[in-house]
Amino acid sequence: MGDAESRRPLARILLKISGEALLGGADYGIDPAILKRIAGEIRDVLARDIQVAVVIGGGNIFRGAGLARAGMDRVTADHMGMLATVMNALALQDALESLGSYARVMSAVRVQEVCEDYIRRRAVRHLEKGRCVIFAAGTGNPFFTTDTAAALRAIEIGADLLLKATKVNGIYDDDPVRNPQAERYRRLSFDKVLDDRLGVMDATAIVMCRDNGLPLRVFNLNNEGDLLRIVDGEDVGTLVANGL
Repeated sequence: MGDAESRRPLARILLKISGEALLGGADYGIDPAILKRIAGEIRDVLARDIQVAVVIGGGNIFRGAGLARAGMDRVTADHMGMLATVMNALALQDALESLGSYARVMSAVRVQEVCEDYIRRRAVRHLEKGRCVIFAAGTGNPFFTTDTAAALRAIEIGADLLLKATKVNGIYDDDPVRNPQAERYRRLSFDKVLDDRLGVMDATAIVMCRDNGLPLRVFNLNNEGDLLRIVDGEDVGTLVANGL
């Protein structure tokens, strides 16, 4: 992907948000102010007639991998983590609707009393009607991260761009928290990310993006307004794509 192609107008995006992003300054749960700000930025993107899907993690409530390392059965722990993502997805849906936007939660595990089952064609139809679609419960399978779920859903719905929201403004050649001299990459190839083990997403997600030609942009969700800057074509964070 060259510079001109990377700046082409976006019609549909998928935003990956970690559960930890909802913590704010707390150790557990959801910071209502952070939730409202994220919902407000999504609403503003929708107002630009750009279709928005979201995959959200559950680490602010429960981390299945952590309990698995402590001795819990991994499948059970991962299923508990999936349910935590459903809780976060419902919270984001409520925040969006309180701001006047339409949103639907679609879960990869069946919890029909609180949200819809994930059906690809129905998800695309919701997007076409201007509704934000929030995908919960990861892929519905243990051993797969929500990063992989984000790549999978983005490919399934034909997103133009996968946006990975993190705590730093892109991908660096070293940990910018520990090393203030670390340099940010503006452009990277997927192969570079894999070969150098840069660790921005798990390898499965990166390979899926690479093999399906889905560009990935990594940015700092804490920088208010960066999401809008990206959809407006500004060079924010780090772009990862084929041909770079």
